[in-house]
Amino acid sequence: MNDTIKQLQPTELWRHFADLNAVPRPSKKEERVIAFIKAFGEGLGLPTVVDKVGNIIIKKPASSGMEDRQTVVLQSHIDMVHQKNSDTVFDFDTQGIEMYIDGDWVKAKGTTLGADNGIGVAAIMSILSSTDIVHPPIEALFTIDEETGMTGALNLEGGMLEAKIMLKLDTEDDDELTIGCAGGVDITATSAYPTASVGDGNTAFSLSVKGLTGGHSGAEIHLGRGNANKIMNRILYTLNKEIGISVSSIDGGSLRNAIPRESKAVLLVAQKDVANAQPIFANLVADIKAEYAITDAHLMIEMNATTIPESIMDKDFQAKLFAALYACPNGIYRMSPAIEGLVQSSNNVARVLLQNGNYSIQCLTRSSVDSEKTDLGNAISAAFEMMNAENITFSGSYPGWEPRPDAPIIKIMSELYTELFGEKAHVNAVHAGLECGILGTNYPEMQMISFGPNIYGPHSPDERVQISSVQKFWKYFLETLKRIPKN
Repeated sequence: MNDTIKQLQPTELWRHFADLNAVPRPSKKEERVIAFIKAFGEGLGLPTVVDKVGNIIIKKPASSGMEDRQTVVLQSHIDMVHQKNSDTVFDFDTQGIEMYIDGDWVKAKGTTLGADNGIGVAAIMSILSSTDIVHPPIEALFTIDEETGMTGALNLEGGMLEAKIMLKLDTEDDDELTIGCAGGVDITATSAYPTASVGDGNTAFSLSVKGLTGGHSGAEIHLGRGNANKIMNRILYTLNKEIGISVSSIDGGSLRNAIPRESKAVLLVAQKDVANAQPIFANLVADIKAEYAITDAHLMIEMNATTIPESIMDKDFQAKLFAALYACPNGIYRMSPAIEGLVQSSNNVARVLLQNGNYSIQCLTRSSVDSEKTDLGNAISAAFEMMNAENITFSGSYPGWEPRPDAPIIKIMSELYTELFGEKAHVNAVHAGLECGILGTNYPEMQMISFGPNIYGPHSPDERVQISSVQKFWKYFLETLKRIPKN
């Protein structure tokens, strides 16, 4: 089906997207895609540099007649979020994404598509490889590891770029011009925990939460979708409170920037309490499914008999764990009082793993206000302290991107959008993390704006990109390049 994708319009963009998606490119494992982009630039005979961390910069002179225009940075990230459905057999480390066309959409078979940010990468590649597109001098910047720490942007040295304008192709609604974003920090609690042996007279159950919608933990956190880790903890807490249970293991979520879609646990119920547990569980499941009927219509919660595990959590630790996870903030923490509809601060309880006497709980905390990010981080840390976590770390912190609504490029692109499409673009800030805040620390005078086509369900296997919207984005992008002002 990838050959069919290459026949879509604009063919050059879709061809590059299909070629890119044939290259495995998980965050922090970008060696193959770095080599792919490097070979692409060198194959065009363009100056191509790979910096010390793997960011690639490819420079292209202006097209004929555009030599007097300002140089522009075209920027996208080359890594992608790797998520798949539990019943999908797929190896992200070795396989290319399997795409198909569904009406006006391009989708992937049971996995993330990589349109975030592959469409942006493909659009830049199309400009670099073109022989007839009108454009100013170009500095193409392909960054690594945007999805799991933004280490590419964090380690890009000052002086690598000369341009004073950056067009970032990493927004997921085609009527939006993004001019600001939230900052973030990774919070992790890890430690060992005491275990106990399993006594007689117990029945073991495998508890699973799956079928949640998931999605981007920044851009879609305001939609109120279920978090598998919080739902799992709610069930375990309630069962323990009502009848007393013993938990052997919990494994929920995966990536920090994805709302957890699945969680599983193994627990013990005393044989004398099994009959009482069933109606409690059934009523709780009914309540939860009713609460999430709109946002997560396909939610499934199942508890089935399984084999007896070798060990369980110490009872005292188990109680503290349930309390800490219940207390840990998740979702919206505060809405912006300055920008209507904008989430100012949030947290995603992204990963909960407890097994064999060790645990790791991972969160991604976001805020457009640094002091509030610190405050929310303290609240999360306090929750983990309730379970006597020995190691609570704050890492990968990155700054927000402060909006500059009076920047000339914003005026140019806003007016152009109205001219082309007969309506005003939504000029806004987003709660998702973008690299502009980081890049701006070394290039404080650079005007930055982000835009792109409609990409729905990013960071989930429901990710899809709209074909007609890509065509709209492409038209807008090409005309923008023509409107770049003179030096």
